[in-house]
Amino acid sequence: MTTWHARMIAADTDFDGAPLLRGEFRLDDSHGDVESATLFLSALGVVEAWVNGRRASEDLLTPGWSSYEWRVRYSELDVTEMVATTTVIGLALGNGWYRGRLAWSGGSKYYGHELGAFAELRVRFTDGYEQVIGTDESWTAGPSATTANDLYDGQSIDARRFSDAWLSPGFSSSEWSAAKVLDDDLSRLEPYIGPPVRRQMELQPVKVWTSPAGKVLVDFGQNLVGWVRATVTGPSGQVVTVRHAEVLEENELGTRPLRSAEATDRFTLSGGEDVFEPTLTFHGFRYAEVEGWPGGADSLRDGGGLTAVVISSDMKRIGSFQTSNPLLNRLHENAVWGMRGNFVDVPTDCPQRDERLGWTGDLSAFAPSAAFLFDSRDFLRDWLRDLALEQKRDDDLVPFVVPNVLKYIEQPAEFGAPDSAAVWSDAAVWVPWALWTAYGDKRVLEEQFESMTGHARRLRNKLSPNGLWDTGFQFGDWLDPDASPDQPWAAKADKHVVATLCAFRTASLVAATAAVLGNEAASTEFGDMAYALRTSFAEHYISDGVILSDCTTVYALAIVFGILNDSDREFAGERLAELVAKSGFRISTGFAGTPFVTDALTDTGHLEEAYRLLLQTENPSWLYSVSMGATTIWERWDSMLPDGTINPGEMTSFNHYALGAVVDWMHRTIGGIAPLEPGYRRILMAPRPGGGLEWAQCSLETPLGLASVRWELVNGRLEVSATVPDGSEAVLRLPGSEDEIVGSGRHSRSVRPAELTFQ
Repeated sequence: MTTWHARMIAADTDFDGAPLLRGEFRLDDSHGDVESATLFLSALGVVEAWVNGRRASEDLLTPGWSSYEWRVRYSELDVTEMVATTTVIGLALGNGWYRGRLAWSGGSKYYGHELGAFAELRVRFTDGYEQVIGTDESWTAGPSATTANDLYDGQSIDARRFSDAWLSPGFSSSEWSAAKVLDDDLSRLEPYIGPPVRRQMELQPVKVWTSPAGKVLVDFGQNLVGWVRATVTGPSGQVVTVRHAEVLEENELGTRPLRSAEATDRFTLSGGEDVFEPTLTFHGFRYAEVEGWPGGADSLRDGGGLTAVVISSDMKRIGSFQTSNPLLNRLHENAVWGMRGNFVDVPTDCPQRDERLGWTGDLSAFAPSAAFLFDSRDFLRDWLRDLALEQKRDDDLVPFVVPNVLKYIEQPAEFGAPDSAAVWSDAAVWVPWALWTAYGDKRVLEEQFESMTGHARRLRNKLSPNGLWDTGFQFGDWLDPDASPDQPWAAKADKHVVATLCAFRTASLVAATAAVLGNEAASTEFGDMAYALRTSFAEHYISDGVILSDCTTVYALAIVFGILNDSDREFAGERLAELVAKSGFRISTGFAGTPFVTDALTDTGHLEEAYRLLLQTENPSWLYSVSMGATTIWERWDSMLPDGTINPGEMTSFNHYALGAVVDWMHRTIGGIAPLEPGYRRILMAPRPGGGLEWAQCSLETPLGLASVRWELVNGRLEVSATVPDGSEAVLRLPGSEDEIVGSGRHSRSVRPAELTFQ
C-alpha cells in the first residue's frame, strides 16, 4: 500500500460547485537538477490540473467513475518539464459522477456531499534526493468561471469571471479562502487499470439553419459524445445557450428521449473574443439548438465558431471491416461510434439521457464485438474490478449496473427485489471469457476467478429442486420487438428458459476457465453443474425437439450454447430457420437472442437465412435504422418510427451498442477472422460469402500482429488474400475446399465453390 504525504482537501466554500485550489512552493536547494517530477492526481468529483500555468495532461474527467465506496482511482502524470524553482499547482474541480446527478430519479450526492481534491508531487533530483509536496491545509480555494456543472444537465461558464492569474506565483485575492483537510480514507486510492478519457477528434457543422419555430439549429452530421466548443465575440453579459439532442422531430430538436436531462450549456460572454469548452460535462448529440448567438444563423454559417469535440476512453482501434454493401458498412460504423460514445470511463448503456449507467446486460451482449473493434482489454479489466467489488460486498450478487448506484435509489416495482438476473449478472463470467478469447491474457481470468465462481455458485443456489432457474425476476429477452413499447420485458421467449440456458453457459465457461487455470476441482464442480442443467433442461423444456415457447431466441441460445443433443440440435436449426422465414426475415429477438441468432443459423447450415436476416431493411431489422439515417446503434429496433416520429416509449435512445453485437458475426463469418486459440495464436480464416456481396475485407491487430482477410468474387471464382501474423498459424477454410494449415505471411487462393450458386 502506498504511503501518501498529501491529503484529500476541500474548499471551505462550495464556489458554485466548481472551486479552484492552488498550492505554491519552492524546490529545495543544493540537490542538483530535477531528474523527474511526477504528479499523482485524484478527486472526489472530477479534477483538472495545471503546473505553472500548463495543463498537466490531456486527460479528462479524472478520476472517472468507480465504485467510490471502496476504490477511487488516481492518475500518475509526468510533469518534469513543467516544474520550476517556484512552482504553482492549480486544480479545478467539478461534480462529475461523485456528486452530480445519476440515474432517472433526479437525485445526486449519492457518494458524498463535498468535493475533494488530491495531488501529490514527487520531485527527484540528480543526487537522489526526493522532495514531496501535496495538497494540505496550506492550500487556498477560490471561484472559477464555471457557475454550474452536471454531467446530465450541462455546464454554465461566465467568461467575465475568467482569469488565469491564480496559476502564477504570488497570486492572492480577497475572494479566496483557506482549504480544509477532509477526513478521507486514502487507502482506497488505486491506480488506473484502464485508459483515461481524452479528446478523440473534432467535427465541424455540416448544416446550419433556422427551424419552423425560429430556432437556430446545427447539424454535426454524426451522433457523437462530447461537447460543443464555442469561439464567439459579443456584448458583455450576453448568454449563448446550446441545447443538445440526437435527433430532430417535426423539424425541431427532439429532446423528449433525454427525459429529465437538460443537456444544455450556457456561455456568458465577456465582451471580447471568448473560447468556451465545457469539459466538466458531456452530451450525446448530433444536433444543437443555439440561442443568443451574435448574428444568429447567418453568422454561424459564415464565420463558424462551433466545433463538436468527440471524447472517449483512449483505446486503440484494432479491428476494421468493409464490404461491397454500403448499408452494411454504415451498420458497422454505427457500432464503432456507439462503442466510442458509450465507453467514456464506464461502459454505459446510453450517453445522453438521465441514465448513462454501466448496465451489465449490454456488455454481456457486446463484449466480443468490443474486444475486436478497439483494444478494450484494460478498459474492461478496470470495470470488472468494480464489478467484483460490488459483488463481494453483496453476497455475490452481481448487480444490474456497475458501479452500482442503483443500490441507493428506489427501483421500479417490476424489477422486484435485487437479485441475480440472467445475461445481466452473467457479465461476471461472459465478459472475462470474451477478453481471454480475444487477447489470450490469462490475467483477466486470474483476477476475476473468485468473482466468476462466486456468481456461478450463487446462481446454483437459485435453481429450483427440478434443476431449473425458474424463479425470481428476469429481464429475459429484453426489448423483443414484438413486446409493447411500455413493457420491454414482455418477450416471446419464456424468461425461465432463457435463464436456464444462460446458467448452463455460465457453468460451462466457469468450468473451462478453471481448466485454463489448472484448477481441476473447480473444473469438475462446474462441469457437473453444467451437466445437471443440461439434463434438467432436456427433461422439462424440450418435447419432441420443440423448446418451450418455441421462438427464435430460445432456439438460438440452445444451439450456440451447446446444450442440445445431435437430434434436438438438428431440429432446432430447422425450426429456427423456419421461424426466421416466417417472420419475413425481420428481427424477432431482443437483448438475449440478438447476439446469437445469426451464429445459430450459420452453425446449423442456414447461412443464406442468416444473410437475409442481416440484410433486411424493413422494420425491425439491423438495416432499418441505417435506412432511416442512423449514425449509431439504436436502443430499440424502432427508436424512430417510419414516419420520422420518435418511439413513444419512455426508454428510447439513439445510441446503445447492445444490438450492434451482430458485428461479431460479421467479423467472423463475412470477414472470415476468428480465434481458434485465445489471443489468435491459431486463427480460423473462413470467409463465407453470401447475400449478394461482391467483396469483403477484414483486419485485426491481434496480440501477435496484423491478421487480415480480403475476398472477392471474380467470374464465379472466390479470390482470397490472407495475412497471418508472425508467431501464429491459421486454418484456411474456403467453400468447397479442404482445410489448409498455413503459417505466418501472406497467402492467396482461388477456388470455384459450388455453394455460391445461391447468390
